[in-house]
Amino acid sequence: MAQSRSASSLSILFLLLLFIHFPGGPIKVVSEDENKTWCVAKPSATDSELSANIQFACNQLKDCKVIQEGGSCYNPNSLINHASVVMNLYYKAVGQNSWNCDFRGSALITQTDPSYGKCEYA
Repeated sequence: MAQSRSASSLSILFLLLLFIHFPGGPIKVVSEDENKTWCVAKPSATDSELSANIQFACNQLKDCKVIQEGGSCYNPNSLINHASVVMNLYYKAVGQNSWNCDFRGSALITQTDPSYGKCEYA
């Protein structure tokens, strides 16, 4: 009986030490919002890189109506906007892995939702 009580006390002491050592507790619960990421064009990307990214992503996706005139993400009508939209669509379609948002170094992953107005990033 004394051995059982001793083992129980050690277990409780161990758990207390874990909570002291890890202030948030040993397990961090990540909310769904904290896990969301988007792929967008780097502000430093050149026009030729952005054009190539649009062409690549649209060829893979087979549908880029969203950035065409009348599409929900057409405005602002700029290469960086259009590239960011289709690069993110590609990133979401093929799996949200870092290598799916490289675009030869002209893209970055953000945790800030880039959606605006009627243009909602997936």
